[in-house]
Amino acid sequence: MRTLTLTAFLLSSLALPALADPAHGLWKTQPDDNGNFGHVRIQTCANGKICGGLVTAFDGAGQQIDSANIGRAIVWDMEPAGSGQYSNGNVYAPDRDRTYNAKMELRGQTLGVSGCVAFVCRESQWTRVQ
Repeated sequence: MRTLTLTAFLLSSLALPALADPAHGLWKTQPDDNGNFGHVRIQTCANGKICGGLVTAFDGAGQQIDSANIGRAIVWDMEPAGSGQYSNGNVYAPDRDRTYNAKMELRGQTLGVSGCVAFVCRESQWTRVQ
């Protein structure tokens, strides 16, 4: 019985990485109004929703730059809705210093991110880095 319990535990431990949300990973944002872009790490937050923070920033030439937004939440409170859809979240746009009510859609190695404030809406396509 003990061997069976240990075997079940080991097998379930191996399966845990497969249970990660498909949006998890490192994403390259689309260039902003200034030509800058960043890498955002997407993961599941403590509240069970999807979130992501800026880990690296780049200028339009692709050179890494210092930014006060490194470590800042860029995506938060995204609720997985199935079939690669996420809703009821927020996204922060550093170039405009605005937070948008947002949704995301995962399409292969592309993450569509869109959000609105009142009647002003923005859309961007992020590509998977890893």
